[in-house]
Amino acid sequence: MKTMERIRKKNAPIQTAFQAASQVVPSRLRDILALDDFERHCKPSLPRMIYQYVAGGVETESAMRNGRQAYQDYGFTPRALIDTSARSTKTELFGKEYSAPFAIGPLGGAAFVAYRADLALATAAKACNIPMILSASSLIRLEDVHAVNPDAWFQGYLAGDIERISRMLDRVEAAGYKNLVVTVDTPILGNREHNIRSGFSMPIRITPRVMLQSATHPRWLLLTVAQTFLKHGAPHFENTEAERGPPMMSRKVRNTIARDKLTWEHIDFIRRRWKGPLVIKGIVSPRDAFLARDHGADGIILSNHGGRQLDHAMAPLRVLPEIAAGKAGMKVIIDGGIRRGSDVLKALALGADFTLMGRPFLFAAAYDGRRGVEHAYSILRNEVMRDMALLGVNSVSELDESFVRKAGLV
Repeated sequence: MKTMERIRKKNAPIQTAFQAASQVVPSRLRDILALDDFERHCKPSLPRMIYQYVAGGVETESAMRNGRQAYQDYGFTPRALIDTSARSTKTELFGKEYSAPFAIGPLGGAAFVAYRADLALATAAKACNIPMILSASSLIRLEDVHAVNPDAWFQGYLAGDIERISRMLDRVEAAGYKNLVVTVDTPILGNREHNIRSGFSMPIRITPRVMLQSATHPRWLLLTVAQTFLKHGAPHFENTEAERGPPMMSRKVRNTIARDKLTWEHIDFIRRRWKGPLVIKGIVSPRDAFLARDHGADGIILSNHGGRQLDHAMAPLRVLPEIAAGKAGMKVIIDGGIRRGSDVLKALALGADFTLMGRPFLFAAAYDGRRGVEHAYSILRNEVMRDMALLGVNSVSELDESFVRKAGLV
C-alpha cells in the first residue's frame, strides 16, 4: 500500500498536467494527436471530389509518395547527456523571428474546401507567429487577407508578359505585402486524373454526380458552400491577375495564358521591381537553384508542387543536401511530404533554413477552422520541441548532417 501511495504521489504532477491539457483542448480536437489525423477525420465529411482535390497527386502519384518516403529513408543519430532545458524552436527568416521553423504554404481554392479558409489560415498564422503564404488561386481578395495578417506572404502564378507582371506587382505592393513568392513549376497544369474520376473540374460543373456528392455531405454543403454564397456571393478567382478573375463556377476559366513563356528574364524584371524578399517556388534542379541565387532571389522553395504537377519529379529532400552546400546567402525552404516534427528536423539537419506544409493545414481548417489550424501548429511545434530534447539540441541552428544517417548506410 505504501509503495502504491508513493507511485500515486510521484505521478500526481503528470496526471494534473494531463487533466489540464484535456480541459484546454476542445473535445472535438482530443482525438487529433498527429497532423495525419485531420485528414482521417475530414475524409468522410468532404465530398469525394473535394477530398481528392486536396489529397491527390498526378497520374501514378509517384512524386507525391516519394516526397513522403524520402523522410523515412533517414534516421537520427542523437546526442546524449546534453542539457536541453533551455531549448527553443524560434527561427529567424528574412529578418523576422518566428516561433517555429515551419510555415503554411499556398493553397489554391482553399475557401471552397473550408469556409473562408484563407482567412482562418492567415489569422491562425498570425496568432502562432509563423509565416502564411496566400495563393494566387485563392478565392478571397489578397487585400482582405493582408488586413487580418499584415505579415502574410503572397504567392503569384505569373505569365511571361511584362505588362501583366507589372500590374500584378503594383497591386500586391499597394496591398502592403513585403514577401513575394513566384511559382515557376506551373507552365501548364498537371494531369490530375483523379479530378476527372471524382467529378471535380475548374470551373465546377453541376452534374448529377456533383449534386449527389454534395447532397450526401451536408456539413460541407451547408457550412462551406451555402454559407459562402449567402454571405459573400459567388466565389471568384480574386488574385490570379491584377484584375478580378471569373467566378469559380462560371464557364469562363481563370486566365492561365502565357505562363509557359515565363523565363529568367522575367525574374530579373521582378527582382528590379520588387524591393522586399523574393522567393522562387517550385525548384527541384540544383542548376535552377543556383540560377535563382545568381538572379538575385533571396530564397527558394524546394518543391515538386506536392506531387501535383510532374509525375516522378524528384522528392525535394533528395536534392536538398547538394543545393544547401552551394546556397551561399540564399535561404532554402523545403516542402513536400512533411507531416511530423521529426521530418522538420531532418530537413533542417540536411541544410534547409525553413520548412513548408500545405495539405495538413488545409485539412485542419476544414475540420475546425482557425481553431483546427492552431491545434495543428501546437501538435507540430510540440513534436519539434520534444524531438529537440531527444536529439540533444537547444536551437534548430545546431542541427547539421551529423544528426542524420541514410538508412542502410554505416
